[in-house]
Amino acid sequence: MKGKLYIVSTPIGNLEDITLRAIRILKEVDLIACEDTRTTKKLLSHFQITKPLTSYHEYNEVKKSHELLSHLESGKNIALVSDAGTPGISDPGYRLVKLASEKGVEITSIPGASASISALSISGLSTSSFTFHGFPPRMKKKRKEFFKKIKDNDQTLIFYESPRRVLDTLHDLYEILGDREVSVSRELTKMFEETIRGKISHVIEKLGEKKELKGEFTVVIEGKKNGNEEVSSEKLEDELISYREKGKSLKDTVNELYLIFKIPKNRIYKEALKIWKDN
Repeated sequence: MKGKLYIVSTPIGNLEDITLRAIRILKEVDLIACEDTRTTKKLLSHFQITKPLTSYHEYNEVKKSHELLSHLESGKNIALVSDAGTPGISDPGYRLVKLASEKGVEITSIPGASASISALSISGLSTSSFTFHGFPPRMKKKRKEFFKKIKDNDQTLIFYESPRRVLDTLHDLYEILGDREVSVSRELTKMFEETIRGKISHVIEKLGEKKELKGEFTVVIEGKKNGNEEVSSEKLEDELISYREKGKSLKDTVNELYLIFKIPKNRIYKEALKIWKDN
């Protein structure tokens, strides 16, 4: 009889976020496949779990998937974990799951923490429909091309980003998507958890004030607004005043609000002229 493959979610920071079921499964399986054995040993030690570990990461995923499949076909039960969160979500796991599925191995999800869903739930942005994009391309040119392809998506967009590139990514998003609403979270569930919400320009300003950026970031951005959505005169006036107070030029303001609201430029221009003249 073939063994079972368990996809086990682990905490993204706070060890209290592991489920009772996950602890039980980790105690019962014959083998635990993990990204970094040192990281997983700390987790297992905390819950007094002693089980054989084997490394399974992006650099050996193809070869190791076949090795783990052999163990499964011989009757061993295996738990797959990543360093944090749900395996396979911007982490290794897809190839093993696909291979095991093709070979008729029973696969069970042990759900738990996920940085993308956690960040979305506290973003204040629409949760009815969203798209997860993992990590954007590292190279600036490819990253911009990628954002141009998805800029017309009306769903809430979710990304992961490193502390080294998060500001560059936000600048690219501002340039290509306009000054949309965004929620940026870091160190979720940890002691120094932080979430900054507001327009992309506001978040860029707040992050730029920090001496050093640490922790993995989860970026949640509102989708493209419906071009037929009615924008009230009051809302447009409030936005124009806000841009004027920030020192934006008339031309830049008109162009940026056009990208955001998709209403006739002449309407924006006429309303903007009144505010610029009064100030």
